[in-house]
Amino acid sequence: TIPEPRTPRANYIPFVQTGNLVFISGQVSQAVDGLIAGKVGGNLDVETGQLAARACGLNLLGQLKVACEGDLDRVSRVVKLGGFVNAPPNFIEPPAVLNGASDLMVEIFGESGRHARFAVATASLPQGAAVEVDGIFEIK
Repeated sequence: TIPEPRTPRANYIPFVQTGNLVFISGQVSQAVDGLIAGKVGGNLDVETGQLAARACGLNLLGQLKVACEGDLDRVSRVVKLGGFVNAPPNFIEPPAVLNGASDLMVEIFGESGRHARFAVATASLPQGAAVEVDGIFEIK
């Protein structure tokens, strides 16, 4: 289920469209039942981190749906995802965590869901979120 998008709490907008590209601001790991918070590789395991990344992906799709005026069939390609994982300094598995969002994109868009990506660990994220992901999408 794609959630209703959240309204930003700061001085930015949730997405910008330029030409046929939509740039979506970072979405934190807000799941249906609340924020998935904590440090992956600390008090959270990689599998929970993947669920958090999937929640970010669903939130990206919520914003994308608005950008596409409710019609995700307009999406022609997932171009790039960027992911930040809240983790201790010695954590070396951000790519495994971000697979939660990447796998979702392929699950929904098939071959067009394959994308470029970066995945890095960071010392903290807004609200203590476990993961934050932003994205670039091509639309028709």
